[in-house]
Parts: sequence; structure tokens; C-alpha cells
Amino acid sequence: MTIDTISQSMVALRSTIPDDAFTAATLGTLREGSGVVIRKDGLVLTIGYLITEAEEVWLTRHDGHVVPGHALAYDQETGFGLVQAIGPLGVPAVDFGDAAQAKVGDPVVLADGIGQLVRANIVAKQEFAGYWEYVLDEAIFIAPAHPSWGGAALLDTDGRLLGIGSLHLQMSNNGEMADINMIVPINLLPPILDDLLKRGRVNKPPRPWLGAFSAESRGKVVVMSVAQGGPAAQAGLRQGDIISEIRGEEVDGLADFYRKVWTSGPAGAEIPLRVLRNGREAWLRVKSADRNSFLRKPPLQ
Repeated sequence: MTIDTISQSMVALRSTIPDDAFTAATLGTLREGSGVVIRKDGLVLTIGYLITEAEEVWLTRHDGHVVPGHALAYDQETGFGLVQAIGPLGVPAVDFGDAAQAKVGDPVVLADGIGQLVRANIVAKQEFAGYWEYVLDEAIFIAPAHPSWGGAALLDTDGRLLGIGSLHLQMSNNGEMADINMIVPINLLPPILDDLLKRGRVNKPPRPWLGAFSAESRGKVVVMSVAQGGPAAQAGLRQGDIISEIRGEEVDGLADFYRKVWTSGPAGAEIPLRVLRNGREAWLRVKSADRNSFLRKPPLQ
């Protein structure tokens, strides 16, 4: 499939989320983005935050035809989301490329579901840590940025899928700030796809989750906010706290903090944290949880 015809495999995605959903306050109750058809039966790959706790999903083809969809799965570790079209989409599926072989400097295209294409280049392939307890060992970063990046498809020059658009960020380039997109590499999907289709989640114990939104500042992990009713909030973690140790081990940046949490045991494990608060040290014990237990499940179709 060539880039000129790839728009046929892209769909615009619109989801509605109940007002009382756990993620409604942070992600909104009306979410719009894109998805790409990866199987002839109408299986659509998107970015998971668009469909988390969705009670309705609508898919719009390039010609304006609208088909309802069912939110099948959201994988917390990769960030991928899957939607099954309910009814025929009648569009071709894209072929997967090999994101591991893509190199910095390679020309690429980021395509959304309403026909917009941005021709870009890969500007970096490196670790990414997100404030919502998320790490990719090697994310793809492209510039210039696409104005509608969420769920958009990253394609190589042969029209093969390299990844799915996740974020809009800024990067320093020779002292100037440049707009870039972060892409989740497609190579993360095949090992988990069968599990997601059969079970709605990967067949392994869920990671422990704290419910703390954090940022890295000069190597220090600073709490920006905590999820209401989540484990961190219940343990007394507060905005502005600096997390300096976990289980007696020094924290070396955001990704290191998350990895130390995830190796502390299964979801439900109690995790001791040393924090600096207003210049004083304090120890907190956070009883972690399975993040999925706080989320509404997709309605059965």
C-alpha cells in the first residue's frame, strides 16, 4: 500500500465517556482522534487514551461513512488501544513495517483520519517516561509535528505502519524549541495482540500503580498531582513532594522510579517511599493497586 492510498485505511475516531468515569476529569468526556485499520474484519488500532472507559465509539471513513465501534482493549504498558468496527468498514488493512529498523533522519509520514498528512523525519529514538506512570524503552520522535496526532499512523516511505501517534511535545534544537510528536512503535503490538483480542488485556499480572502524576526536574521526581481516590492520595502523597527513595533505594529520575515501583511486587504490594516535603523528610507507605480496577469496563455488544 502506498502513502497516496493510505487515507482509505485511516478512520476518524470519536468516543464518549460517562461523566462519573475515573478518567473523565483528566481526559474529558468527549475524545476525538484517529485510528488505522489493521485487519480486513475492521479491527482498528488507535492510542488507548481515546477509548479508555468509552461507552460509545464511532468510526468515520475517509468518505464520511460512519460505523459504530466497540472498545476492545487498552494496554497500559504500550499505550495501544483496539476498537472493533460493528459492521463492515470495507477498507483495506495496512501492512506493518519494522520500527526497530527505522533510523534517525528517515523520512516518514504521519496520517490522521480526516485526510491530513504531515511529511516529517525521525529526529530521535530514545527512552520516554510519561507522568502517568508510563515508560517506553525506545519511543520514536518526529518533526515537524502533526496538529492532530492522537491515534494517527506513522508510515514509512512504502506506506507500512511504524507506529501510532501519542503526544505533542517540544524539544530543544540548537537553543530553539521545536514541536515534535512522540510515536509508540508498532513492534510492541504483535507480541500482545492475541492476548488483547482474547482477554482484553495481556496475560500477566498487572503492574502496581500508585496514582501519582509526576515530573522530572534535574533528575528529581516531583509530584504534580495525585489521582483522587487512588493509592497515592490515600497514603497522603501531596503535590510538590519530591520522591527521593523507594524501598530504601535512591531514585534516579522518572523512568527509574517507575521501574522500581513495577519490580516491587504485584499490584497490591505496599511500597515505602521517602519524600522531601517543605525541606523535611517523611516516609509514606503506599498500598499499590491495579489501575484497571478503577476504570469502567467497555459495555458488552
